[in-house]
Amino acid sequence: MAEKAEELRVLICQGTGGLASGAQAVEDAFRAEFEKHGVEGKVGKRCTVVGTGCRGLCANDVLVDICIPGQEAVTYDFVKPELVTQIVEEHILKGEVVAKKKAGPYYNKFLEKQMRVVFSRCGTIDAESLDDFLAHEGFTGIKKAVKMKPQEVIDEVKKSGLRGRGGGGFPTGVKWGFCAASPGDDKYLICNADEGDPGAFMDRSILEGDPYGLIEGMMIAAYAIGCKNGYVYVRAEYPLAIQRLQKAIDVCYEKGFLGKDCMGLGFDFDLKIKAGAGAFVCGEETALMASIEGERGMPRPRPPFPAVRGLWTKPTNINNVETFANVSFIFYKGADWYSSIGTEGTKGTKIFALTGKIKHTGLVEVPAGITMREVIYDVCGGILNNRKFKAVQAGGPSGGCLPGEAIDAQVDYDSLIKAGAMMGSGGLVVMDETTCMVDIARFFLNFTRAESCGKCVPCRIGLKNMLDILERITEGHGREGDIELLEDMCVDIKKASLCGLGQTAPNPVLSTIRYFRDEYEAHIKDQRCPSNSCKALLKFEVIEEACKKCGLCYKICPVDAIKWEKGEVAIIDKEKCTECTSCYDACRFMAIE
Repeated sequence: MAEKAEELRVLICQGTGGLASGAQAVEDAFRAEFEKHGVEGKVGKRCTVVGTGCRGLCANDVLVDICIPGQEAVTYDFVKPELVTQIVEEHILKGEVVAKKKAGPYYNKFLEKQMRVVFSRCGTIDAESLDDFLAHEGFTGIKKAVKMKPQEVIDEVKKSGLRGRGGGGFPTGVKWGFCAASPGDDKYLICNADEGDPGAFMDRSILEGDPYGLIEGMMIAAYAIGCKNGYVYVRAEYPLAIQRLQKAIDVCYEKGFLGKDCMGLGFDFDLKIKAGAGAFVCGEETALMASIEGERGMPRPRPPFPAVRGLWTKPTNINNVETFANVSFIFYKGADWYSSIGTEGTKGTKIFALTGKIKHTGLVEVPAGITMREVIYDVCGGILNNRKFKAVQAGGPSGGCLPGEAIDAQVDYDSLIKAGAMMGSGGLVVMDETTCMVDIARFFLNFTRAESCGKCVPCRIGLKNMLDILERITEGHGREGDIELLEDMCVDIKKASLCGLGQTAPNPVLSTIRYFRDEYEAHIKDQRCPSNSCKALLKFEVIEEACKKCGLCYKICPVDAIKWEKGEVAIIDKEKCTECTSCYDACRFMAIE
């Protein structure tokens, strides 16, 4: 440990977001500058450049931490290769922080109310290094678990209060108990990494930033239920996640952590990756199993449930990435510690992916029970351009839209369901006053309709008919009775659909009608979109009394359709206007109708 304290470490975010922003070039620049200046030996005995997993504040990539022995780590954001020379020469060699390039106060605010448990290693260790993982409690959880009887392991998970993080929130220990109690020596364990919600990338970031943590969680589950074979079902659109997880699995086999007599602990467990083609419906566990078996990914009737008759007709347990990642920490620190976090009905932390009209998009991990207001305003900085918060879509396409008055709702399973949404896998899409809620319902329904496997009539035909109605409304052709018809169809489709996709697909429509019925009525009765979002209903006129004469609309117009002079109200030339809405998006004063 003394040697570690004398090590200079440069931590570079190299999740998918970081690499897309140029993290590899930044790493190359640091290595070149270290060699050029002979840094090793001058600042610490060793100098290590580490590619980490996602740091969370994805909108500010590339994020870099400079960790000099005996000093507090300093974070830089928006780092480009050309900035590296200055960081090395001024900060690392001279000890003078490049203040203008350092991450601002918002970065500390971003972390202040978070509680990074599952993400504790993401962004701090080399995601591909087994040694780094072992140095941060790695595989101590499985060592503790095997000293207990399998039923005691299940009881410990029950005691922790962990609920599945994949959407439904079913108690994890109870689920394990069902599979363990099923007769038979051949059982399967599946990790569902088929993360298909628009804007969600929590599981991907865990796989990229802490793949060994997932493996350990699955080993504990395998020991508990008496299983020798496991699969990680991950969508092929996650190449970096697959690459890092496969490397971790290969290293574990090489070191004896997987396979026969894992770690010499007396149990066998084999693990492999199954890459899926990216069908949203394969997030449903029976469709996922059909895909692994080589069949078309379509859901099967339940019962029998997977715990009794699952993969290849054998008892099977399925949890998602975040659930398994939590398991390790329950055994590092104990069930009592874990259950002390969160609310009575939702224990532990929850990871959310925040997108939409928000200042700091990215991933956050917060204790269950924190309010939506704290997540949006305290952690993520509030609404973009300081506009008014209107709604948040919680739970992805299967969730619901919560209005401004529900912003103080607690973020836990029971509170969100009561408010008309759901926790889901953890996607939060934030909307401001420029967002049309009818169009949002249309967007999410279009997604689920396209992703429906078509096996059952309510989902295949019902969602298409609902989408037709919503498209008519957003185009100004809504009819009296459309709202009531949509409500009736939502109820019927939820009741009659075969799987969770159809059973939850109407939720965005129901929640927007519940909270924003006036917007539906304005579209139908007045052929007007209150948010000025539906193109077919836009007038493209400047509201003279609202115009601040700033010229932002004039500067952004791609076809020079706006006439404006300093101190004058802007005028839109409708003959030139292509109705692209660039002016409307640019105007901070809602002065364009």
